[in-house]
Amino acid sequence: MPELDIQISVEDERWPDEDTLATMAERVIHAAAEYLAVHEKQPFQSHPAELSLVFTDDAAIREINAEWRDQDKPTNVLSFPAFPVTPGKMPGPMLGDIVIARETLEREAVDLEKSFDDHLTHLMVHGFLHLFGYDHMEVDEAEKMEALETRILATLGLSDPYAGQDPLV
Repeated sequence: MPELDIQISVEDERWPDEDTLATMAERVIHAAAEYLAVHEKQPFQSHPAELSLVFTDDAAIREINAEWRDQDKPTNVLSFPAFPVTPGKMPGPMLGDIVIARETLEREAVDLEKSFDDHLTHLMVHGFLHLFGYDHMEVDEAEKMEALETRILATLGLSDPYAGQDPLV
């Protein structure tokens, strides 16, 4: 199984405590990494790859989204690969950062009729895949990424989050 060094930063007190988030992140991110290694033949460094998870709020993610993506609005998750990566190629020693916004996650969970934890799990997997070069800007990319997310989430006991929807682009 790929070794990962997951760092957690909690910037909003409304999130669960850091230990709870760290336990969840370990389970989810390791499941995603193992799935990529086994089923997608994704190589990993021989030493633990570093990954940062930032749990923040809509105001902070809006600023980040405006600065880095020229979109002045909050979003659910942003990923920042430390190095350019193509799916299936060796990543660097630092995978990158995943930033997740509390309020957007909560609103979406209610709208999707999902539990907070299930939607957070999905966003962690989604953000993690972005660190490996997966994207959803084009329909074919979106279909591949969504299928991969669905298979990873199934290993965690979750149903297809995209069932009945067109691919996200």
